Amino acid sequence: QLQLVESGGRLVHSGGSLRLSCAASGFSLADYAITWFRQAPGNEREGVSCISGSDGRTNYADSVKGRFTISRDNAKNTVFLRMNSLIVEDTAVYYCAAAQSCDYPEGGMDYWGKGTLVTVSS
Repeated sequence: QLQLVESGGRLVHSGGSLRLSCAASGFSLADYAITWFRQAPGNEREGVSCISGSDGRTNYADSVKGRFTISRDNAKNTVFLRMNSLIVEDTAVYYCAAAQSCDYPEGGMDYWGKGTLVTVSS
């Protein structure tokens, strides 16, 4: 079965850190660009960060640049999102998704995880 499973979300105080994981089964993450999305209550889903499968290039939304770091461990078939200096506005369900390229829009993802909840308290 081809699937992505996110983990690592929990309640954390403002200023704290978390590391989210996105583990794949049934396919190799190394063959895909992996994007982290998030959706806060009442908001549309937005792209947070992407890491290319071919060369490891990364990009970040302006709102998380300098605070979040995306990385991948192909041996573990897992992509990580390190989140530092968390703020209340980072509260959301975080999803990972796989596509052929970081240039693909949200509608072009091949696989989606079910999400993990991150709650940042003030």
